[in-house]
Amino acid sequence: MTSQLKFGLLLPHFGTHMSVADCREGARRAEAYGFDSVWVRDHLVFTPHAGEGGDANHLESFLLLAALAPLTTTLRFGTAMTICHRHPIHLAQSCAGLSEISQGRLILGLGLGGFPDEFAAAGRPSTLAERAEMARVNIEICRALWRGETLSHHSAFFDFKDVALKPRPDKTIPIWIGGSTPAACRRAAALGDGWMPARINYPTFGKRIEYLRSLCAQSGRAMVATAVMPFTTIGKDAESALRGINLKGLLDEAHNSSTWVKPPSGKFETLQDLGGVLIAGSPADIVRESQIYEAAGANHIVYDLRLRFADWYEQIDLLGKEVLPALRS
Repeated sequence: MTSQLKFGLLLPHFGTHMSVADCREGARRAEAYGFDSVWVRDHLVFTPHAGEGGDANHLESFLLLAALAPLTTTLRFGTAMTICHRHPIHLAQSCAGLSEISQGRLILGLGLGGFPDEFAAAGRPSTLAERAEMARVNIEICRALWRGETLSHHSAFFDFKDVALKPRPDKTIPIWIGGSTPAACRRAAALGDGWMPARINYPTFGKRIEYLRSLCAQSGRAMVATAVMPFTTIGKDAESALRGINLKGLLDEAHNSSTWVKPPSGKFETLQDLGGVLIAGSPADIVRESQIYEAAGANHIVYDLRLRFADWYEQIDLLGKEVLPALRS
């Protein structure tokens, strides 16, 4: 059966292999191959995750997307995830400007962030509850300003009077909520146009999809868009795809995801236990793994090639020439 999935790529704008040239050429190739989107991460003070190496290079997300927009005509541009350390007027203005530059092709992914020190560096409150409330306030203020309202706001976080925004976005900017927890699903159902948990294992994704469907039904709204962003590595076979990949580091990280559904053994111990977190192997393997996500309810899959940024073009070419055509045929 022909896949209805949309396909995206995470760009190499961070870490050891950060490259503006690779981002530009990657976006061009992605559009030529028929990918639907390219994505960036967002950080104020970038701290590499375990397994990413120690290089703290990080090109600012909105600046990069603004530079790529004139090079493409159909690709959508997504942030995975914008963290709410910005003032909401600044966030609304940046998104409206990027929507104007890209002719309405922006998807604003918004999350709570995984590093409280970034909020502290920006002078913002940093507890999880405070970050969740700031995210809600940011969403409400951005949408009001994008609608053309003249807005006044007073809260524990922000205080301003009679602010309006021009230019307004000509097209609606969808907001996709990040996070793999039940609380993230509740935020997506209450506030979002989509839910994008990034890395998540298959059993947890399936469980969250059912929960999200029930939340949307209870609210009397249509099911929101759903996306995933698994680590992806592709080769002629599984052995070549996994060469150099730190499986132990990925398993250790999975152990720290306390809300995920665990394997029958109760521990993440094998490559199979990482199903959905990491999709790896031949083109046929990537096709099969992508179909598992689609069958579970995903609408959009963003291939996160950060473990293979050293082979960036080879990875894009294999996905574009062999995986996407097989899924769409």
